Amino acid sequence: MANPTAQTTYEPPGPCSSSSSSSSSTFTLSFNLPDSRPPSPSSSLFSESSQTTMSSYTSNSRPSLARQSTAEVAERDYFHENPAPAALEEHTAQAKAFIDLHAAAGRRVVLVTSGGTTVPLERQTVRFIDNFSAGTRGATSAEYFLEAGYAVIFLHRQFSLLPYSRHYSHTTNCFLDFLHESPDGSIVANEEYQEKMQKVLRQYNAAKKKNLLLTLPFTTINDYLFVLRSISQLMRTLGPSGLLYLAAAVSDFFVPPERMVEHKIQSTNATDLQKDGRDAASKEEEEEVFDNFDSSPAVPRSKRLIVDLDPVPKFLKNLVDGWAPEGMIVSFKLETDPKILVHKAQYSLERYQHHLVIGNLLSTRKWEVVFVAPGQKDTWIRVPRSKKKRPTSGMENTVGASAGEIGEKPLDPKDLPEGDPEMEIEGLIIPAVEKMHTSHIQNAVRLPS
Repeated sequence: MANPTAQTTYEPPGPCSSSSSSSSSTFTLSFNLPDSRPPSPSSSLFSESSQTTMSSYTSNSRPSLARQSTAEVAERDYFHENPAPAALEEHTAQAKAFIDLHAAAGRRVVLVTSGGTTVPLERQTVRFIDNFSAGTRGATSAEYFLEAGYAVIFLHRQFSLLPYSRHYSHTTNCFLDFLHESPDGSIVANEEYQEKMQKVLRQYNAAKKKNLLLTLPFTTINDYLFVLRSISQLMRTLGPSGLLYLAAAVSDFFVPPERMVEHKIQSTNATDLQKDGRDAASKEEEEEVFDNFDSSPAVPRSKRLIVDLDPVPKFLKNLVDGWAPEGMIVSFKLETDPKILVHKAQYSLERYQHHLVIGNLLSTRKWEVVFVAPGQKDTWIRVPRSKKKRPTSGMENTVGASAGEIGEKPLDPKDLPEGDPEMEIEGLIIPAVEKMHTSHIQNAVRLPS
């Protein structure tokens, strides 16, 4: 699955809060990797001790997860221990009706996942960890799948980009700047934007009229995993005509519910001071100051926040083997280091035994991707840099900035023109995926029922 750079979202005490070093809090993340110690039932989301860090764990504290449990046990444990989202039943019903409709019509159905998942730090969530993604890849790909004749289930992060409306979202131009009021009081699109707006509107209305697009939102990693499993299992009825295009930026770590606090994590101990009748000044005098051993300000130990995260179980193998065993499955691998991109994509393919990994680099993701598939050479698909070169569809015609660039190294971002390319690379990706899906359907051996 996608593996983007994680970022933390922190809400300060208020718009008028002081930014002085004496009141700043240090936010530390510790990750319980498979070979780290198991979570203690008495451990909490945050700790006043700065000594409990990842470096204190040993590699032989517990057996590896691979030896400890099977994929089936991990699935059972996760979905038993974590609460189902409130909208699961509704989303499942909508997806079933949508899939049944298009299965009866003999139409291919693709599940496109898009946008980043969040990791709440509290049950009543104020602070959370987020993944880098606006949903551009997923929303754009969905449009090209619709153009190719697919019915699309679009499982997306709430408020991320959506098919068609993405053309007027997350832009530097306010949507109102595209419109003006005519003398009779009606609202009219400015002339220079009318042609594009008309095209996008017609495509949207056509998809809507034919009921070809179903959008289902998620927010947290838990929302995403529950709905993904439910829809994937429903897609079994499609057999090889089902396609799962997993472009969402899925969190690698999360806070298990038994260690999640109920209310907003406090950045001060004002409530404790109120209980024992002391003021903040007298309390701070007793605080042991922790030196960070670098140029950052020294802070009291009690102002350090230690977040203890567990790895999110990898359910791609479950999806391949049990949730949708006959469907074609495409995953994405996002990296920032070009030296490891292809290796990580190959490792993912070997580990999960699915059909295609599309690798991309954060710095060049709009210009190139690499297709890594079993039994095939690693294939780069690139947006042509020459304005005169006409892009074409089809795997053999879209490879490289010039014909025949197969299995070479990623582009150097310094060699690319400034700004975004003049065409969308998804216009090359989706025809190539469609071609592979056609081969998958033709080569599928249907087991007798």
